[in-house]
Amino acid sequence: MKTEKTSKSKFENVVWKEGKYYVAQCLNVDVSSFGKTKNEAIQNLNEALELYFEDNAKSNIHKIEKPEIVRFGMHHV
Repeated sequence: MKTEKTSKSKFENVVWKEGKYYVAQCLNVDVSSFGKTKNEAIQNLNEALELYFEDNAKSNIHKIEKPEIVRFGMHHV
């Protein structure tokens, strides 16, 4: 009988409001989702991550340490 080896990973995610929706993005892998509420966006992100790892089982998970929001202004045309 073959058993699958599983491991648990912790992910750093960011959530923000964009228009009438909330966007949730995983910083460890390039996956994001959205929802009408913050909780819905997070739940949808979790589902998107599960689907992502079904197709990309050996995907690189980037270690993110101490993420922070840094704001700055810039001029553009």
